[in-house]
Amino acid sequence: MRLSLKTKFTLATSLLVLAVVTGVSGLYIARLTRQVLRQADDRASFVALQVYDACNQALKDAAQRDEAPASTSPQDLRAYAQKAFDDSSTLNTLIESAVAYSPTVYEITISDKDGIVLVSSDASLRGQKVAKRPPVGSLVSARFFEQLRTLYGPPQTYEFSYPFLLGAEHFGDIRIGLSSVFIRNEISPGLRSAGWYALGSVLLSTFLAFAVSTVSLAPIDRISTQLDRISAGEFDMQPAVERGDELGAVSTKIVGIGKQLRDVREIFSTLRENLDQMMSGLEDGLLLFGADGRAVLVSPSVEKFIGGRPSELRGQRASEIFPANHPMRRALRIEGDEIAAVEGTEVTLAAAGGAHRVGVSAQVIREHGTRMGTLVTLRDVESLERIGNHLEVSERLAAIGRVTAGVAHEVKNPLNSMRLWLEVLKANMPVEPEPQQAVKMLDNEIDRLDRAVKTFLNFTKPVELKLEETDLRALLEEVLDAARPEIGKAGVELRVDLPSEFPPVLIDRQLIHQGVLNLVLNACEFTSPGGRITLSLRRSGESAVIAVSDSGKGISAEDQKKIFQLFFTTRPGGTGIGLANTFRFVQLHNGRIEFDSEAGRGTTFRMELPLARSSDAPAGKVRDFSQPFAEEKK
Repeated sequence: MRLSLKTKFTLATSLLVLAVVTGVSGLYIARLTRQVLRQADDRASFVALQVYDACNQALKDAAQRDEAPASTSPQDLRAYAQKAFDDSSTLNTLIESAVAYSPTVYEITISDKDGIVLVSSDASLRGQKVAKRPPVGSLVSARFFEQLRTLYGPPQTYEFSYPFLLGAEHFGDIRIGLSSVFIRNEISPGLRSAGWYALGSVLLSTFLAFAVSTVSLAPIDRISTQLDRISAGEFDMQPAVERGDELGAVSTKIVGIGKQLRDVREIFSTLRENLDQMMSGLEDGLLLFGADGRAVLVSPSVEKFIGGRPSELRGQRASEIFPANHPMRRALRIEGDEIAAVEGTEVTLAAAGGAHRVGVSAQVIREHGTRMGTLVTLRDVESLERIGNHLEVSERLAAIGRVTAGVAHEVKNPLNSMRLWLEVLKANMPVEPEPQQAVKMLDNEIDRLDRAVKTFLNFTKPVELKLEETDLRALLEEVLDAARPEIGKAGVELRVDLPSEFPPVLIDRQLIHQGVLNLVLNACEFTSPGGRITLSLRRSGESAVIAVSDSGKGISAEDQKKIFQLFFTTRPGGTGIGLANTFRFVQLHNGRIEFDSEAGRGTTFRMELPLARSSDAPAGKVRDFSQPFAEEKK
């Protein structure tokens, strides 16, 4: 797709602004991310120091209550410290408030030097070995894109660790857990603001660029319109752009060129009109020879008859165009460069595709008894005969159409009578299932016969499909019910392979019923008594495949090319409409039909139809935001 100069200018400006805004926004987001991470790290350090002081105070309070560890063993020291921490309301309140009010702190845990949890904001971790977590310092010092990938990736918990001393020895650690989700929530408002700023800047710059380009390029549009008028034959006397810059100079020069073109056009206008009147629309080849025997006028159609280009033949003598060995020389009775008058002579010319018959006539032009020239006319005899044949076929088809209309009228009246008496019969029939089923089948077959007559009449007209979701298994059972008399009459074995379940298809039930019935009846017709017919249904991807196989004599290779042609039949008394209709019905449903046949082995027709699309879709998983993040993660 070619873009206008205005569009290119607007796009270039918008892309430039987008690049600048993206860079500035990226720097802003990088700075914001680092600032939030540093604040989270500082806040964790501050909370760790507060917890450390609260732990020391808890141990002092325990000592004032004359509590002491049973021994200096690690187990007794851990039990003593844990009891002191549990009894300290100050420590527990501090932990709860820090987790509740700090926007990035996810968890506070105090563990011994072996990693066993003594106190934690998450009660389920008490007494367990704390999992190893990446330090928050690694996230703070990471690159910007790595930080964004981590924060907007799967949830992770980073840790700030502060050592806890009991006496002079390292007793454990105070671990502050920072959630990447909480940190991301701190950054997201700034990220959204930057996105809105970038979007607003790009939209504003696009609008401004469009306005500026419209004003700046308006003279070029007027010049382009001026050139279009010149191309259409309208020559301006005044420049389209009256200004002192380069665009004004271009417009003035275009006016001068237009005046010159107008003069040249007037010179050749008369000649072109005369030639157009003579040469336009001629299928016949014309050669006009002057009194000296030279070709002064050669129509373009001559090339297809004698092979020479008109520009090459013009100016040549008749003896040069038709040399001594040329078949037309004898037909035109050329002596020297003089052509005799000839009427309706036929000549056979050799061509690449075989012999080509050409009709030749020559008319001598005289003025006051003096020979002025000769007009030679070449006609394609075979084309004329083909046109005559086509006219004859059209007349025959029109006659067939009239006969068909009469037949349809004669068939329609009995069908209406049959339907009327069938309604009377239905009203007086007993309610037993078998008679009612027989009447229903007669009613369906009358409908199908009525539609078959209409389809025959309207074969070349668009068919209005009555699409409905259909169970192909039930449809095929109806087809078999309609075909069973013919199958029994043919004395062939019927095999049916239908699945227990099958998705529906969106089809015109009547058309596909008629199409499958045509295939089954054809199989009966060409299968010898004792043979076998198989009707099967299977799924292939998103399509349903109906297969009709027989063990008949098969289709010859010559007939396979014409099997779906209208009125083609190899059966005595056949109409050649059934398979043509079946092919058309399948095409109307965006399906396809194909066949395999082997002489003496039988034939298999496969009808492929698209399945109906299902609107059911599995429900997606929805997160319950009423639950805390920690509970959801568990």
